[in-house]
Amino acid sequence: MARRKPREEEHENHERWLVSYADFITLLFAFFVVMYAISSVNEGKYRVLSDSLNNAFSNVTGQVGAQPILVTQGSPPLMPKPVGKPDKVVEQKKTEQRQKMKNVAKDIMDALQPLVAQGKVRLLETSRGVTIEINDSVLFPAGQAKLQPASISAMRIIADVLARADFPITIEGHTDNIPINTAQFPSNWELSALRATTVLRLFNDAGVGAERLTAIGYGETRPLETNTTVEGRARNRRVSILIDSNRPEEPTELKEQQPAEPAPAVVVAPAATPR
Repeated sequence: MARRKPREEEHENHERWLVSYADFITLLFAFFVVMYAISSVNEGKYRVLSDSLNNAFSNVTGQVGAQPILVTQGSPPLMPKPVGKPDKVVEQKKTEQRQKMKNVAKDIMDALQPLVAQGKVRLLETSRGVTIEINDSVLFPAGQAKLQPASISAMRIIADVLARADFPITIEGHTDNIPINTAQFPSNWELSALRATTVLRLFNDAGVGAERLTAIGYGETRPLETNTTVEGRARNRRVSILIDSNRPEEPTELKEQQPAEPAPAVVVAPAATPR
């Protein structure tokens, strides 16, 4: 029977401590790298990144396959603006002003009742206020801008009523599309503008403040009816007196704004829900 060879003793490794030492040195190096990276990161970016990570790991949107979270530095989420209720005092004031304006227009219509009955004067309510339309045949001879003597008294009645109010007044002159070419009126623009200015001067002389008065000549550009018929052209030749309910606002200067630089964005993918 063969003799069994004696078992060789295992060689003892005296360098095992090097493995642990290498692991320790590696961890220590990683720790200092992380500390250096944190110290050189902008505080604002770090805060955004930290909040994003907290949200992700707290499972705010932690669904499997969820979309990444987009965080933009310096752009906080916009909160919905509360829907403000209209000021009752302002609304009441507007209602009172509009009623006062209607009363002024009614006084004018009552004073011009014969012309209203003939269809020469009309009262219209618009989004801007109340408009009194007067046919030009009541005021001016054909192709002229001088008031007829019979119309001056009627216009003074209107001026007396307007002088007691404080609304802005816009006087508009309109013509038909038949061309005019005289030494005084090269076109319908000049005729309509001078007719509106003539009424404006009468109102101002009767006591209506000049700061409340505006004259505009539209010529043939704003017809009410077709210019292909005699009746339509007669309807388009008119003077409109607008009692404006809108008060002039204080102007605000617009200043040039420098374009803002786009803020950097940080995209963080949310963590999956643990199973």
